Amino acid sequence: MTGLTHLDDQGAARMVDVGDKPATAREAVAAGRIRLSPEALALVRNASAKKGDVLAVARIAGIMAAKRTADLIPLCHPLPLSRVAIDLAVTDHGVTVRATCRTHGPTGVEMEALTAASVALLTVYDMVKAVDKAMIIEDLRVVAKSGGKSGDWTIA
Repeated sequence: MTGLTHLDDQGAARMVDVGDKPATAREAVAAGRIRLSPEALALVRNASAKKGDVLAVARIAGIMAAKRTADLIPLCHPLPLSRVAIDLAVTDHGVTVRATCRTHGPTGVEMEALTAASVALLTVYDMVKAVDKAMIIEDLRVVAKSGGKSGDWTIA
């Protein structure tokens, strides 16, 4: 009907059958950022938020989220992740995140990387929202992927 793999001929949602696809090494990297007020940024930078070390908690939250992606996104396959890395950096205006996910399987890990980055950013928000209610999460996107039929690509 539309050429989208998650829709059947009648347009109904379906989980794609990846059983006959070859398992290959796959990796995806997602990135995003959260803009913070100077006061909230100081709490993050100094690890002095009342709830604890914001970056440490956000890193763990991102890893946990990647592992639970199939529980959150209805048509995602559960994947055996071989690596999840969450890199957080404090900038002049907030925090950036890069989430890298790897697997060896028949389908990609873009959704796992996006979920990891999203939850890491949401965790930063949660931990300093008492100080800054106007934080902005932005620019969440896949920036690189490798493996699989469609090959490798990177956003410049």
